[in-house]
Amino acid sequence: MLIVNLKKVGTTTFDLRLSFPATSSLKLLYSTLTLNPNINTNPKTPPIQNPTKPLTTPQLKTLVLSQYSHGKFSSLIQNVVCLPPVLLSASQNLITHHNNDGLNCPESTESGESTHLHLRLYHSVSKRFSIEEMGREIFENRFDLEAHCAKVSDGGETLVLPNLKLKVFIEAVRIVLEIVYDDRFVTFSYGGRVDLGRHTAIRYLKNSVKNPSWWFSVCFNDVKFDKRNVDKLSLFIEEKINDGILIDVIKRLFDCGVLRIELGRCSLGKGLPQECGLCSILINVYFNGFDREIQEMRLRMSKENPKLDKNEIGEGSSSSYKPLKMYAVRYLDEILVITSGSKMLTMNLKKWVLGFLEGELELNVDRVKTAIHSAVSEKIDFLGMELQAVPPSVLHPPMSEKAIRARKKYLRQKEVKALELKNARERNRKKLGLKLLSHVFKKSKQSDGFKFSFQIENEVREIFQTWADEVVQEFLGSLEERWTWHRMLTAGDFLSLRHIRDQLPQELVDSYDKFQEQVDKHLSPVKARKALEEEGRKIKEEEERKYAERTVDDLTKLCMKVSAPIELVRKAVKMAGFTNKMGRPRPISILTSLEDADIIKWYAGVGRRWLDFFCCCHNLKMVKTVVSYHLRFSCILTLAEKHEATKIECIRHYTKDLKVPDLNGNEEVHFPTEKEVKMMGDKNLSDPKPVDGALSLLLIRLASDEPWHSCTGHFCDKTDTVLYRVRLLQKILNVNPTDEDKWVPRMSAIHESLNQMCLPLCSDHKSDLYTGKITLQDIDCTSHVNVD
Repeated sequence: MLIVNLKKVGTTTFDLRLSFPATSSLKLLYSTLTLNPNINTNPKTPPIQNPTKPLTTPQLKTLVLSQYSHGKFSSLIQNVVCLPPVLLSASQNLITHHNNDGLNCPESTESGESTHLHLRLYHSVSKRFSIEEMGREIFENRFDLEAHCAKVSDGGETLVLPNLKLKVFIEAVRIVLEIVYDDRFVTFSYGGRVDLGRHTAIRYLKNSVKNPSWWFSVCFNDVKFDKRNVDKLSLFIEEKINDGILIDVIKRLFDCGVLRIELGRCSLGKGLPQECGLCSILINVYFNGFDREIQEMRLRMSKENPKLDKNEIGEGSSSSYKPLKMYAVRYLDEILVITSGSKMLTMNLKKWVLGFLEGELELNVDRVKTAIHSAVSEKIDFLGMELQAVPPSVLHPPMSEKAIRARKKYLRQKEVKALELKNARERNRKKLGLKLLSHVFKKSKQSDGFKFSFQIENEVREIFQTWADEVVQEFLGSLEERWTWHRMLTAGDFLSLRHIRDQLPQELVDSYDKFQEQVDKHLSPVKARKALEEEGRKIKEEEERKYAERTVDDLTKLCMKVSAPIELVRKAVKMAGFTNKMGRPRPISILTSLEDADIIKWYAGVGRRWLDFFCCCHNLKMVKTVVSYHLRFSCILTLAEKHEATKIECIRHYTKDLKVPDLNGNEEVHFPTEKEVKMMGDKNLSDPKPVDGALSLLLIRLASDEPWHSCTGHFCDKTDTVLYRVRLLQKILNVNPTDEDKWVPRMSAIHESLNQMCLPLCSDHKSDLYTGKITLQDIDCTSHVNVD
């Protein structure tokens, strides 16, 4: 038993009593963190004055790495996960940054404000359960996982959901596993990792993959992890972690149904409520051995086929050398393998990949769909996008003749505008100059002496000197003006004739010759013309060089083109009811029961999800058309149907930007404006959630006499909530999501057991759900309300 009594430190008396053993990790924790006084582990006593603070990321890493010894981590559950600061950090992670309560405090917050936010977070957690008692239960291995689960069923498949307390425990385990494994994963392993999401994988494919010849993506049959897979996963974890309690916890989570890993269903990493927080990290752990084998093969192939310099090939050689390369990308259960070699090499590689997955990992691979495709002539689906190898000119096409004509027309208009401004400036200067001269002469006549107007004359002289210099510089810069004056001053003059020069005084002839020298020096356009011709020649040579480079690149290089599956997007738009059979916008009648702001927010959530997800695609313009036209006018028509108005009246009231007033009367814009949509493009590396969850979810407000309940958002203390009923798209349409003919292929759906569920939500969480900022994973669905 660890009992530490600390005397006065400054003005505060510390008395820390924890019923945990005095392990090295606790000593390290208490030496690196600010100790919290008077921690009372009895939940029946009044709350403590200085509660536990969550740990920062460096402190968590230091704490976990302190358990590393002899090549393994040990006792992570009892020495790390059970600690109240770690559990509080997990609670803080569950509070998304969209929460307006201010509980998710950044590490850079000032100490006073940070302490206040930590207090709010601790009190919010303490209202639901005692974090110290929970830590003791975890340490003593008597934390009942099954008691913190809730089974939900609609008569079909049962869904097991964790309550908020179990979510905190799962998040704490995930944090620890992430610190242990993240630096040990290979570079092409994406998903479930910080700053390594879908867009990062796509950016890698676009920038690194050169000259692909053949590729294949591994497709799994609907594989649900059974006992064999769980036992093999446990063996993989035991290679790095020596903790029997952790292994037992993972197995119990699988047994009770909270933790389910289903491969081949395109539902991982999409924010759906049926996905556990541990799925991503455990999938990466399970495939880590496969990733390392692929990495060794890539390094061995690169060493056997090194890249040659131009000097080694020969500058005059017309041949191009393409080294044999292999690329691989894995995002959770989606695997893409690319080669720049022969098809026989790709077939051997595919045979090895399938053998490893089916033999070593005991997974069921769909051999029919896992087919080899030509990278040039066939597209391949990966991460919800379409990939194809194309010449560089497809990604960066030269200007068309129409664009060249438009550019020339624009330049001509620009020259005409500049000439008009020049003429207007000269006209205004002439008027102003005459006024200045008239003013100076008038003052000179009225003044008694010369001193009065001397300062004015100097100022006027400076103004005219400045104007004159500008005129001279403009004149010397004009080749046509200089040529005209040079011809006028040199051609046809009789003083250039010899018999005339002999009859004139020598002084006059010398003066004329000096004048001609000055004319040739300052007005001769020969040098300027040569400079312009040289500049034009260089521009022409540069254009020819670029054309030759583009031609050679098109013949010798292949780049990765990433496109949005526009046909699937249009099918989703039609299936959800945004358009009619003719492809024109139509209203969605079921949304008319919502408030105007909620209707606009729902459309905005779907539109922004599509724009964010496909922002890295080459044909983003087509997705912009779907959002800016079909979704925007479907929203306008829905509002018109609700208020029994015409489309023109709705546009006049809400404008095309769909502005809606808030509670204070200020106009808010939730739907992306037309200008904002035009400016959208490739963003920073991120892992945006697909549109699946936002498109298939509707929240219908209930008129109920039920008493107020607390918001089901994670650790949200607001009680001014409203009941909302969950309506799922597949239930409204009466469509089975596994039927690809009626449902959109590769589009996942929220579990059907959540249909008709009633959730009390505050205005902030309701708004975030509508706009797609959070998903049902950020909601405690076990706290739903039963309404008859």
